[in-house]
Amino acid sequence: MSKNHNSFERFSNFITGKGFYLAVLICVAAIGLSGFYLIRSVSGRSELGDDQPVGGTASIVSPSPSASVRPSVQPTPTVSPSPVPTTAVSPSPSAEPKPSASPTAPVQSPKPSASPAPLVFTWPVKGSILSGYCVDALAYDVTMGDWRTHNGIDIAADVGTPVKATAAGTVSDVFADDLLGTVVVVDHGSNLTSLYANLTAVPTVKAGDKVSTGTVLGAVGRTASAESGQKSHLHFAMFVSDQSVSPEDFLPEQG
Repeated sequence: MSKNHNSFERFSNFITGKGFYLAVLICVAAIGLSGFYLIRSVSGRSELGDDQPVGGTASIVSPSPSASVRPSVQPTPTVSPSPVPTTAVSPSPSAEPKPSASPTAPVQSPKPSASPAPLVFTWPVKGSILSGYCVDALAYDVTMGDWRTHNGIDIAADVGTPVKATAAGTVSDVFADDLLGTVVVVDHGSNLTSLYANLTAVPTVKAGDKVSTGTVLGAVGRTASAESGQKSHLHFAMFVSDQSVSPEDFLPEQG
């Protein structure tokens, strides 16, 4: 215990005596060393030039407006704010009202079809009438030697004379009859037909052929056994709805 106490007293005496001067000396040396390095640092920076930064407080002085050289200042472009697109909201389409069916709405009638061109009639052959049309009374038939009706007219013409269509139409039939010989029938439409008999054996048309007024159908022949007692002629008849009519009602006057 006494040994430790003596050591503490010696340390205290050292500090209060020589130790105090030693501590002062150390502080002075530290301050001198710091000053040395500071002066050397400042002198070294000055040798490098004025462009090197120098530690310390620096103040920035704005140039005077009257300075001869003014820095060019680029104008800052004015940027107009771009418009923000707005989404237009279109109103939702409303359902179109359906037209109500009107009970009184007019009904479009179909267009009438074009009426057929009127028929132009001509004599199938030119000549005098040997036997006329007769259905209301009896007439004497020189070939048969009796009295009977006659549903057409017999037009005198030489054998081989061309027989022409009395009007436009379509050949509906070509056949050989036991009494009338070779027969050609032409349909003119509107239930009107014409019949040409006592032709040569081979006519110049066939069923289905389209004919015009004056088209040659064949030639006058001698094939009608029921009229073989007469002079050479064409037996010509016309029908409306299968009822015989007088051909002279349709034929123009012979010139």
